[in-house]
Order: sequence, then structure tokens, then C-alpha cells
Amino acid sequence: MHDDGAATVWPGEHQPLGATWSEESTNFAVFAPEATAVDLCLFEEHDGTLVETRHRLTEKTLGIWHGAIPHLPVGQRYGFRADGPWAPGRGRRFNPAKLLLDPYARAISGEVTHHDALHAHVRPNRRDDAETRSQKFHTRDERDSAPYVPRSVVVHDPFDWGDDRSPKVRLTDTVVYELHVKGFTKLHDRVPEHLRGTYAGLATPPVVDYLKDLGITTVELLPVHEIVPERHVARLGLTNYWGYNSIGFFAPHHGYSASGDRGGQVTEFKQMVKALHAAGLEVILDVVYNHTAEGGPDGPTLCFRGLDDYGYYKRVQPDQDPYFDVTGCGNTFDTTFPGALRLILDSLRYWVTEMHVDGFRFDLTPALTRDRTAIDLRGSFLSAVAQDPVLRHVKLIAEPWDASMDGYQVGRFPPPWVEWNDRYRDTVRDFWRTSSGGIRDLAYRLSGSSDLYADDGRSPYASVNFVTAHDGFTMRDLVSYDQKHNEPNGERNTDGANHNRSWNCGVEGETVDPGIVALRHRQAANLMVTLCLSAGVPMITAGDERGRTQLGNNNAYSQDNETSWVDWRPDDAWLDLYDITKTALRLRREHPALRQRHFLEGRPAVPGGPKDLAWIHPDGREMAEQDWYDEGLHTLGMFVSGDPLRAPGPRGERLRDASFLIWFHAPPEHGKVVVPVNDWLQVGEVALSTDPFHPTGEKVEAGDVLRVSGRSMIVLRQL
Repeated sequence: MHDDGAATVWPGEHQPLGATWSEESTNFAVFAPEATAVDLCLFEEHDGTLVETRHRLTEKTLGIWHGAIPHLPVGQRYGFRADGPWAPGRGRRFNPAKLLLDPYARAISGEVTHHDALHAHVRPNRRDDAETRSQKFHTRDERDSAPYVPRSVVVHDPFDWGDDRSPKVRLTDTVVYELHVKGFTKLHDRVPEHLRGTYAGLATPPVVDYLKDLGITTVELLPVHEIVPERHVARLGLTNYWGYNSIGFFAPHHGYSASGDRGGQVTEFKQMVKALHAAGLEVILDVVYNHTAEGGPDGPTLCFRGLDDYGYYKRVQPDQDPYFDVTGCGNTFDTTFPGALRLILDSLRYWVTEMHVDGFRFDLTPALTRDRTAIDLRGSFLSAVAQDPVLRHVKLIAEPWDASMDGYQVGRFPPPWVEWNDRYRDTVRDFWRTSSGGIRDLAYRLSGSSDLYADDGRSPYASVNFVTAHDGFTMRDLVSYDQKHNEPNGERNTDGANHNRSWNCGVEGETVDPGIVALRHRQAANLMVTLCLSAGVPMITAGDERGRTQLGNNNAYSQDNETSWVDWRPDDAWLDLYDITKTALRLRREHPALRQRHFLEGRPAVPGGPKDLAWIHPDGREMAEQDWYDEGLHTLGMFVSGDPLRAPGPRGERLRDASFLIWFHAPPEHGKVVVPVNDWLQVGEVALSTDPFHPTGEKVEAGDVLRVSGRSMIVLRQL
């Protein structure tokens, strides 16, 4: 049902975009430059029936339609309908029968119900021939989509931030922990049941204490922008659990809220950030601006497509379909379009200034850098972010590839951007399964990937190192499976990567064989300690430190269930892995030598001192040139000097720290390594070890020959 209430509309203002509440009136402003008419639609419940009241917006300024409605309550649900040209092949898909979300909505209420009425065009069926399909695609569907779509919500949240401040952790000190808001606490027995799986649950003391105890500095949340599951996923009875299918760039996803979906999710998110900040933890968001949940041209009309399809979505050729798709999701957001670029920048600033987040990890970042279709790292998006007085001071992490042949840009993003380093992931995985072809590439990865980042003046912390992420095997599965097992996803195990650089230690999947179980624990510990003690920024995937398994599923994007949720029960937890991860992070935190701000150079930091970095052959000598090309060499010693550190302290003073010699031994056979005889390390102790022969606290001296267990590592600290 709907009424026409046009007489109650005041002219309002064209700025700011979105819905701005005051006691007197609520101003609405929406960018739709090619629309010929825009209606504001308000929704109320009357006797169980949802009543829609339409108000024609008569004012248009600089492509923005606007108007104000007096005396609306906070929590008012609304949407827009836009009319205009109907020319689908040229990117004009206006259809007033389709209710549209506000791109600037601060909260969104309700769910999408996949129905053919969501589409602006008549949706073909599988039996239609090509001519019929084309005819339907060019025919406007006149059915009302309102019964099947969510509503935008008017929000007014005068939140008391008190003395909240960003912890502003330096990148050299940063330890990132990638987690899913719902999955991290859904099974947590110490979180109140009604808060499990929510923003509020993430802010409870048991969770915060766990993160602090482990040694995390920065929580990276998988996407929390409002999420819509894809039609084919919903048809399988599944959902887009990871959340990489955004529709509301300003709205915290209501599904993670314990406070309802009428604006309470905004307050709850702020309370979460405030609590994490109070504990000294940063909050960064994994954001998906490269595409939207509307998919390809044949997808639903939920928001952007109905307001300015041609402007928001990039095309192969100007003014005509098909879409240019380098995301694998049907569309690519066009950051060369001023309206789209402004939307992204406004959204980013909103999350920093209003929601107090500390930075962002950008999904498929090269897709955002494209000028027309070619990547331009000096183009509009990166330039706009670099000069923005708010955004240039927060953490900016690029996923430096997209879903295209030319999208791989690892090592090429300009400062202040840092990058996910998949070459680190691949090299470390290969080394510990003795498939690396030697240790040459490993040395680059352990010392900060200077081959990728030093040539443009960046530092080791430009590399965000990871061994696992949400996408792929968990750490436990990495050492338990040779093959993916994605059958629960409903795609006949055809989805997900086929080459995982994993090794099951001799048996596929779970086993009670004590020898294999022990080997898996040791291999996981080797991978985790390597990650924690490498130069760069370590990123740990939530639950990896306690042996979380997805039972071999390496693409659990649709598994909103125990497959993906962190299991907090102690009976199957790898608590030995937790302990060694905690110890490795403590060593990193306490010793600046293990988290260098600058690339080490293999020469003394001060005249007469030891080399700042040296690579040691298992024979006890420094690596010679020919050693780097020995493809059968899988044992390496890394000496890092703390006497003094090359990087000065905060006031320019020379800092002195312990020196470390770290042995990496990947072969399955026991071996021997010689502690070098020189001035670097005369007497030391085992500070951390995955080798049962060498417990923590064991004393060593220069010249000692150490027997090392197969597939193990030993961290020696100078005394």
C-alpha cells in the first residue's frame, strides 16, 4: 500500500548526502543526475501491514535530488524510487517500480528475498532462446520490488566517545588478527549467549583479554558493511558468510547486531570500537568497494543500478554494455566517476571520523585503480586517498591483485600503502614442505622482502606477511590435507584453489596416529613462529593459533556454521600451538631486533660492530654465493644483531638489544648445525624451539654442534 504525501515535502538541502535528522525535520539527499523524477518512500506498520508513503522530491541541485520531511522519528525506514530513461544496453536502467536503498544509509533494516521482481528487466528463464532473452532483458519489469528488499533507516546517534583515542600502533609494532565478527564468538562459552556472534560479543572481557594475552595489537574485521547473499548461494540454502558482497558502504551489517536493525547496530558498533581501544587494540576494516551486491547487468536492482547504472559501474566501452568485470562478481565500481569516487571517500572518512576505526584493508585494490580499463597507480583513487587529510593518516592495506590477468601488483603500491604479500605465503609454505628449491627466496621473505619494497624507498613493514587468511586452508588444515574438500559448498568441489602448497603429513584429514599428530603440531608451530619472527607485519587468521579446522574446506565463504566458527572447547584445541605463538609474539614485542623499521644491509650498524644481518650455513660459516643456488639446501641460520640496532630510538638514541640466531631446518631427517665461532654470539640460550632436543633455556656456546630434529626450528638469544 502507498499514499502520495508530496505536499509535506520542504525543499531541504543538497548537502550532506543521505538522511540527516533533526527535531524539526529530516533532510534527504540522493545523487541521481540522469533521473527525471525521484520519490522518497517512507514505511510504517499499521495493523500488521506495511504502508508506504511516497513524497516526490521536487528540488534538484548539481545532480542531487533533495527534500526535507518535518518531524520524522529516529528509526524511520525509507527508500527511493527513481524514474528516467530506459535503455539497458547503454546503462540507463531507471525503473520506479523498484525500491532502492540510500547509498548513504547509516543503517539498513530487513533482508533481501530473492525474487524475479528484484530485477529492473523481465528476467528470462533457462528455456528461452537468445532472441527471447535479449527481448526480455530490454523490457522493463513493472512489478513492485518493495516486498522483497530491505529499507534504509534514519539514524541519529549522539554517542559519547569520552576520551576515546586511537592506539595508533606503529606498523613495526603491529600484529594483525583477521577475524569474523560472528564466527569469533558464536561458540564462545564465556560470552553471554545473547551477545554471541555480535559486535557487543566481540567487546566482552573474555574476548578482549584473549586478544591481549595472545599479543595482538590490531583486529582486522572481515567485511561489516551491509551484506546481501548472492541468488545462487541463497538457492542452495547457504549465505555469503565472509561478507564480500556489500550493498551499504556506510551501514554496519545488521546481522551482527544484538541491538536490532533500526539503528541500534550503529551504537553497538561504536561501543565495540571504544572497548577495544580502551584495551589498546586497533580496529581496521576489510572493505569491499571494488564491486557491489548487484552483480552483473542481469542482476537485481537494489541501489546503485537504479540511481545511475552508467555512472557507478565500469564498462568495456563507454556508454554501452557489457560491464568491465575484474572482480569476478559481475561488476566493477567505477572510481573514475566523480559520484562513485566521492561515495567511497565519504564512506572511508565516515568510518574514521564517526565510527573511530583505525584503518582499512582494501579487497582487490587494483580494481579501484583502473582508469577506464588499465591500472593507473597515479590515478584518481590512490591520488585522492593520498591527499585526503583524514585518510592519509590511517593504516591503508592493499590486497594488491584483482581477478584479471594484469591485476597482480605486488610490490608496486606507493607509500603510505602497505600490501598483503602472497609471495611470503607461498615461499614459507613451500620451504616447510621442502618444495622451495633452496633457501634463496626464503631469505628475502624472512628479512622483509627487500626485492619487492626497497627499490621505491619503502620499509619491511610494507609487507603484510601471512601464511593463511580467511580464503584458503586454515593452519591446521594446511598440515592435514593435500586436497580441498569443498563439497558442502554445493558446487561439486569445483570451487576454491586446487594448488594449496599444503602437505597432509602422510594421511589425508583427521587421524589419531600419534606420530602424524605430533608432526602436524610441529609443522604448524614452524609456520607460525616463522611468521611471527619475520621482518614485516605478521597477520594471523583467527583460530589458527589454537588449531581451528574447516575439515579441508578451502573456500568456506558460504559456511555460516561450525565449519567456519571458532571452536573454543579445549578438548580438540592445539593449546601447545597457542603457547608457542604467544611466546613468539612476546619475543617480537620485547626485542626491537625482531621487528626492524629499516632493511638490514649485511654490514655493521656502527664501525667495529657486528653485521646487522648475516646468513649462516649449517656448517657454521656465512653463506657463500654458490650456496644460494644450492636447490637441495633446506637448512638456514639467520643472525640478527641487536648491538646496537640500526634504527634509532624515538629520540634518536642508539638502542641496544639482544642478538638472535634463528635456525630453520625443513628436511624430515635429523641434522646438525654449528653455532658460528665469532664475536656475534659467544654464549646464548634457547629462547624458543619446536625441537624436542632443545628445550627453552638450554645454554649454547660459539662452536657448539647442535643436533636438530627433522622439520624444526631453534631461536637462540645472546646472553
